[in-house]
This record gives sequence, C-alpha cells and structure tokens, in this order.
Amino acid sequence: MINITLPDGSVREYDKGISSMQIAQSISEGLARNVLAAEVDGQVWDASRPIEQDAKVKLLTWNDTQAKATFWHSSAHLMAEALEALYPGTKFGIGPAIETGFYYDVDFGDREFSSDEFKKIEDKMIELAKTREEFIRKPVSKADAIEYFTDKGDEYKLDLIKDLPDGSITFYSQGAFTDLCRGPHIPNTGFIKAVKLMSVAGAYWRGDESRKQLTRIYGVTFPKASELTDYLHLIEEAKKRDHRKLGKELELFAFSEKVGMGLPLWLPKGTALRERLVNFLQKAQVKAGYEQVITPHIGHKNLYVTSGHYEKYGADSFQPIKTPQEGEEFFLKPMNCPHHCEIYKTKPRSYKDLPVRLAEFGTVYRYEQSGELHGLTRVRGFTQDDAHLFCRPDQVKEEFMKVIDLVLYVFKALGFDDYTAQVSLRDPENKAKYIGTDENWALAESAIIEAADEKGLKTVVEYGEAAFYGPKLDFMVKDALGRKWQLGTIQVDYNLPERFELEYTGSDNQKHRPVMIHRAPFGSLERFVAVLIEHCAGNFPLWLSPEQFVILPISEKYEDYAKKLSESLKDSDICGLIDFRDEKIGRKIRDAEVKKIPYMLIVGEKETAEGLVSVRKHGQGDLGSMSIEDFKKQIIKEITV
Repeated sequence: MINITLPDGSVREYDKGISSMQIAQSISEGLARNVLAAEVDGQVWDASRPIEQDAKVKLLTWNDTQAKATFWHSSAHLMAEALEALYPGTKFGIGPAIETGFYYDVDFGDREFSSDEFKKIEDKMIELAKTREEFIRKPVSKADAIEYFTDKGDEYKLDLIKDLPDGSITFYSQGAFTDLCRGPHIPNTGFIKAVKLMSVAGAYWRGDESRKQLTRIYGVTFPKASELTDYLHLIEEAKKRDHRKLGKELELFAFSEKVGMGLPLWLPKGTALRERLVNFLQKAQVKAGYEQVITPHIGHKNLYVTSGHYEKYGADSFQPIKTPQEGEEFFLKPMNCPHHCEIYKTKPRSYKDLPVRLAEFGTVYRYEQSGELHGLTRVRGFTQDDAHLFCRPDQVKEEFMKVIDLVLYVFKALGFDDYTAQVSLRDPENKAKYIGTDENWALAESAIIEAADEKGLKTVVEYGEAAFYGPKLDFMVKDALGRKWQLGTIQVDYNLPERFELEYTGSDNQKHRPVMIHRAPFGSLERFVAVLIEHCAGNFPLWLSPEQFVILPISEKYEDYAKKLSESLKDSDICGLIDFRDEKIGRKIRDAEVKKIPYMLIVGEKETAEGLVSVRKHGQGDLGSMSIEDFKKQIIKEITV
C-alpha cells in the first residue's frame, strides 16, 4: 500500500501502482470524467501512469494551466496523426503546446501547403477524436528509437534522439500514429471536441537559418464547441484593439525602415500621451522622495564589464562603438543601473543619507532579432521608468513595500485591477546562470516574499525567472480581454553594490555595502502604452487623452467663437483642437468618434448668441447645452477623479 496526499492535506491509502485516474474515480465519477492529467510530486503525469510510492497528487482539469498545456500538446499529436493520414510521407519536427494552443513543425517534402487545406485537416482531427484513441506511453531504448525513425525515414526525430541519454526516451502512440515524446498526455482523444487551425508560417529547423525551413501550423482546440466560439470572438476583438492598428489610426506612433526596425517614432499625439504618463509618475515619485537624474545614451565598455552585463549579453547586444582612439569602445546603453551606481559613488554616503532614490526615464537599446520585433511590445530602443534605491539592509523590506504601493497606485489610476504578483526566484538546479553568493540570494528572496505577503498580494512563485543579479517581483496584469501581460517589476540586488564597490559609513563608523532595489512600475513606456491601448481600445482616461476635446463649428461664421472657446479651455490646461474642415456636422461628429476624442463641442448660432456649448461625449452621445465654465468644471472634476 502507498499513501497519497491530496491538495487539501488529506491522506488516502491505495494499492501500489494505482493511477491518478483511479484515484479520481475513487473520489467521484464526475471528477474522473474531467481529469486530464495529474501533478505527482510537482511533476505533470499522464492520468493513467502508475504511482509506485508515496506521493503528493493534484488532479488536473481544464481549469488548471498545466492541464490546458497537456490538452494542447495532445492536440498537436492529433493534428500530426491527421496530417500523416492525409499526406503520407510527412515528416515531423516538434509540436509543443504554447500559451494558447499548439503548433507542429512539418516537412511536406515537395508538396505546396496553404491555409486552404485547414478545413480538411480539422475535419480529419474531429473524425479521429471521436474514436476516443488512448494515448499510450512506452519507454524505449535509444537503439530501438533510432531504428524506428530510421525505418520511417524521419531525420528530424533522429536529430532529436541523438541528444537524448539512453534510458530517458519514451514514445507515445494514439491510433496509427507514434511519436517521440516525453509527455504527458490526456487520457484519450475523445476530450477534444472543437478544433481550429489558426495560421501557417515558416520555421527553420531548430531555429537555425542554415537548415531547412519547415511548415509551422498553429492550432487551438477546446473541450467544448462553445469555448472555441468564445475564443474566436476574443481573437476578433483583439484584432480591433491591436495597438499597431490603433496607434496608426490615432496617430500615436510610427515606424520607418530608414530609421531602423524596432525604433519607434513618437508622433505629436503619442508624445503628448507619453509625456502625461511621465508627469504622472514623476509627481508621485517626488512625493515618495525620489531624485531625478539623467545619464548618457552610451557607456564605456568597462562600465558593462564591471556590471556583468557585457559577460551576459555582450555577444547578443548592439556591437561596440569604436572611437578614433585605438582600443576605446563604447556601447549603446542596455541598462540604466550601472550609470546610477556611478552617480551614487560621486560622493561619500553616510547611513543617515540612506535611502538614496535615483529615478530616470532612461532610453536603453537592446538588439532583438527582426522576427521577434512586434509593434511597441518588442522593440530595440525603449524608455524605462527606471529607479534605483540604495538602502541599508534594515531598510530593504520597508522600501520594497513602498515600491509595491507605488506600483499599485499606477495600476489603479489606469484601470488595471486584475493582477497577480509573480515572485521570480533563482533556478536551484542551475545556479551558474546567476552572479552573487548563496547567502545574498537567500536574503534577497526572503525580503521579496515577506514584503509581498505583508501587502496581501496574490502571488505565484516561479523558479528560474529571476534576473541574473537578483530575484524579483513581476506584476502579471490581465487586460480587458483577459490576456496576461508582464507590467512593472521590482528587484532586490545585493550583487551590483559588490561589483561597483558601493559603500556608506555606518553608525559604527565602518564601511558597509548598501542594498540596491531596481524598480520600474511601467516596465517600459513603449510596452506599457501598447498594453494600455489594447486594454482600453484607445479610449484613454480623460486625463491621459492627447486631445480631450474637439470643437465642431457648424459653419465658417462660428469659427471666431470656436477659437475663443479653445483659448479659454487651454488656459485651464484642457487640451484639444478645432475642426475647421468644410464638412457637414454629422461627418465631423463621426470622424471625432473614430478618433476617440472624449468630448465634442458643437457650436452654431444658438451657442454663439448665448455663450454656450452643445456637448457630446464619445460613446455616450448628447449631454445637452451648458456654459463654458460649467463644462470646464465638469472636465476638471473628471480629470481629478
């Protein structure tokens, strides 16, 4: 007999070799019908796999992230089975689950393939799914694995096998299809009820441009047809909200091949929005005791050698800028923190001076592969709302909690109310990736965990997600469509103060190392603006809108009154414009709605004679007539809220 501990802490005794599915059946048949996989001692297993010793078991259903990943990985195998049936001789690369859905890299040989064939493949997948084929796991020797795929003529699987140690190789079969796979998989194909192939693209084998380009087919599946319908609706809504589309329509930003890929150009309206974000955070930072600094866009190579950035990123970053002086090399700034360390060192510091809080909206440059660039979310030049706090060890937790307060203040002001704090820790199995002592890492990790706990944050712990110089707290925000974005980060760092030999004189008159906290509530202005655009579909809060009003004169003879109104509003720091075009008022209103301008002020004969404005609000319609002073009060009240 073995003891199985369930998530509620209860312990049940079962025969050795029992499966997670059988455990589920012993609890409830209803539960068993929904179990897709199981977490056994922290690892995800097939629900049918025998458990041979005492274990902690969590039964996984569609509501669990790990179960979705298992479901979609099994769906990739189902698609491969359908492809092999429809196109004999097809060879397969890899077919993983991704954040939503799956893909498989496929070699069709000389056959041309396009999305026109999706429907045929989807129908075949549903046909196979209805047979409820079981996913069967089989350990095989390396020699047998090589023999199987040599006979099949699949060089891609052979390429994968050569890197696998003997004794670690498993096959999975369902129906007539067998694949090299470590699993896990769902019990059978019958769980897959709805299928949609989404797109097709090219992908070099193993990401190597010198090797063959395979056909990558993306798909998504669901256990209910209604969930697929909801997902496709979400995709359509996401297309409407795409920040690249809205950024162009609202004239916020642009890209130019001559300027360079991944280097955004902020247009006047986008710059106004960006500056409002900057001013908003700067005011909050002044209240919190931050001092603003400015540093150069480049730095000497030795600066980044000292910081460790050159060792970690030098080969993959923009290459050195050479000067006429032999041997002198500079780099485009990839991080602001080394510069801030040097600012800290400009004068002696006492324990009474700490904490020192240095803030900068600093533009940094990091080389991204062209295929990875994506609008404002993945760029080569971006501005971080960066700050670095230098404090005593006894101040770390308090300062960290104050930074959490600042991040939450930003989220509240911008309507992000659904978020999780991800505690990103070092990978305990691969400590060589990180710099610093075990002692310092333990101190930093405990400070983050305790601060998050005392603030009552909803947290998840992710091992291996820490920065190379310290653990961090990443805020994962859900937008209006339920998509997750990483926005805002706080990091404790005991390592850069060591590398830069930062000091302060303690109350004992001895030299001590300060502790450093990195923080960026926005993360980067570019990424934050992209997420904000998609979150609010371009309908920015009034205080943030580049154009808060547009005055629409019914005809040319009311333009003088429109100009007078505009000047009055701008005197009260309310920004907008006048639509002087010779268009009908209906057209002007429609165009203002498309541009998502919050308020439309219509002026004609009555308004001019009586000193009024006729007010329309974007998305709501007519608010009636009012005096300009009353309108100002309404606007100012809304902005203040």
